[in-house]
Parts: sequence; structure tokens; C-alpha cells
Amino acid sequence: MRRMLRVLGVLGGLAVAGGLAMAGYMMYRMGPRDFFGMLRYDQREEGDLAVGHAAPDVAVHALDGSEVHLKDRFGGRPMVLIFGSYT
Repeated sequence: MRRMLRVLGVLGGLAVAGGLAMAGYMMYRMGPRDFFGMLRYDQREEGDLAVGHAAPDVAVHALDGSEVHLKDRFGGRPMVLIFGSYT
């Protein structure tokens, strides 16, 4: 019985070590910027927009890491967002 518990403990430790190694490898392949970036981008919250309100200024992160505000980019010109599939 003791031997069985010891074997299970060793196997559990190997499973944890393997999981940590896999997470480290994924972080190495993706890069820490992309790994933590996925967590940073998914920050949704309930809004209070209604018909007639002006669109809020949206800040997006560019691929080089800089932050771009759409209000500065497009000024007062109208912007249309199209969500759909072109396939």
C-alpha cells in the first residue's frame, strides 16, 4: 500500500512538472508579450451607451506595443465598423 502511494506521488509530481514545462514552452514560443497580452485584452465590462450618444474614444494596442487612440487617428471624420464574413 505504501509503495502504491509513493508511486502515485511520484507520478503526480511528474505530471505537475510536465505541465509547468509545457506552460514554459508555450510562453517561450508565444513570447511573454503575447501570453500576458491575451489576458490584458479580455477586460470586458458593461457599458451605458444609448441611441444618440457619441461613440467613446477607444484605445487599442498596436503590434509594436504603442497605444493608439482612434479619436486621434481619425479625428472628427465618421468611421464605420463592419462585422461580418467575406468568404
